[in-house]
Amino acid sequence: MTEHYLGVKQVAERFGITSGGLLNLKLPEPDVMIGRTREWKPETIDAWNAARPGRSAGGGRPCKHAN
Repeated sequence: MTEHYLGVKQVAERFGITSGGLLNLKLPEPDVMIGRTREWKPETIDAWNAARPGRSAGGGRPCKHAN
């Protein structure tokens, strides 16, 4: 059986962002390296994404409230 891996482009597509947008994320260690190319099993990426904190986690700038 052939293993299926996702490259950076496929991971970005899975999240609905650009490949450049992945630069802001700390991705998990790759499951395999082919030369200098990082690749992950789909289940690795899905588990990592499910464990990430939600949007606005950790505070950040407070929202403006209408008076």
